[in-house]
Amino acid sequence: MSVLPSLALGLALGVRHAADADHVAAVATIVTRGRSARGAAVLGAWWGIGHSASVLLAGGALVVLRLPMPVRLALALEFAVALMLIALGIRGLLARRRDLPVSALRPFFVGIMHGLAGSALLALLVIGMTDSPWVAALYLVCFGIGTTAGMALVSALFALPARLGGTRVISLERAVRVVAGVASIAIGVSIAHRVAVDDGLFAAPIAARP
Repeated sequence: MSVLPSLALGLALGVRHAADADHVAAVATIVTRGRSARGAAVLGAWWGIGHSASVLLAGGALVVLRLPMPVRLALALEFAVALMLIALGIRGLLARRRDLPVSALRPFFVGIMHGLAGSALLALLVIGMTDSPWVAALYLVCFGIGTTAGMALVSALFALPARLGGTRVISLERAVRVVAGVASIAIGVSIAHRVAVDDGLFAAPIAARP
């Protein structure tokens, strides 16, 4: 694949990737405590930066070496993300105040975990797409830019209830926080079950995936 198609495909798939249910659920449990669209977008961007950094490092290394990630390691990373989603959901449900400051480190590290868990499949996609390390690198960079921009936009949408004002915003913000927390827990439990039971993380040694 040439340079321009790689640029367009990476950006488009990056934006789409940011809207995956587990990503949105994780970030929603964090940004629903913010008051402004700008602040929420910044937190979402930090998630994207962390995600992009881990994809570039882990996925880039796999692409350069042209090796698949060990199956059990990939599953273990997915399971860790599932536990993280459950923890974020519980934390979001237990939160009492919506105006507490949220450090950028939290979405940054959440993004890192998501990026590590998804880097195996992304690396396989890039390996199958091109033999050029430069095109592969460009694709990963554009994918990261698209993911960061997409998550910033998605996160900003969660701040819209703050524009309503009065008691309505408090009720709506609380409802969004509860929905985000429940969704995060449900998605985390679903992923954990799939990885542990269906994919056999804790079973006998796993044969390499095709």
